[in-house]
Amino acid sequence: MLLWNRPSGPVNSTLILAHGAGAPMDSDFMEQMAQRLAARGVAVVRFEFPYMAARREDGRRRPPNPQAQLLASWRDVHALVRQQVTGRLAIGGKSMGGRMASLLADESGADALVCLGYPFHAVGKADKPRVAHLADLKTPTLIVQGERDPMGDRATVAGYDLSGAIQLHWLATGDHDLKPLKASGLTHEQHLDSAADTVAAFLAG
Repeated sequence: MLLWNRPSGPVNSTLILAHGAGAPMDSDFMEQMAQRLAARGVAVVRFEFPYMAARREDGRRRPPNPQAQLLASWRDVHALVRQQVTGRLAIGGKSMGGRMASLLADESGADALVCLGYPFHAVGKADKPRVAHLADLKTPTLIVQGERDPMGDRATVAGYDLSGAIQLHWLATGDHDLKPLKASGLTHEQHLDSAADTVAAFLAG
């Protein structure tokens, strides 16, 4: 099942947006981002990996499918959407969904890659980064990251060897869901707006 958010006016590009490990395609974060992007001229299409689709059927929580199965899902959805749209087609996602997209961005020939809260490492495991493939990535990439993301904060990510194709957009005091500290004077809504502005400008460019 594909879930679409289409702009009311002209479409400047289409983004396939995958969910993270623990929340479905219609979670509050995914809904907020899809609506904001559609308002900025980006058509957004969402889907669910098999384990999450199964949870929707019976309500039972399960761990994500093995990586090979997640990537196979991504390939199927990308091929399906590619047949349905004209113009620029980007792939990406929240956390795990974005990481899986990054693993096949070059292979798929996607026009761009967009990651929201990229899991550079598991929580508490900064000594085991998941970044080897990011050094050679050729697809134009935007990563929107909170400065205090426990899966890759600003200081930690500064030490990684990342491809020149990757742009990082940091959100002040943002966490893994891009939520800032109250003391910053910023709101989650402002950060989501900033993320959507940045993604839309990146895809338009």
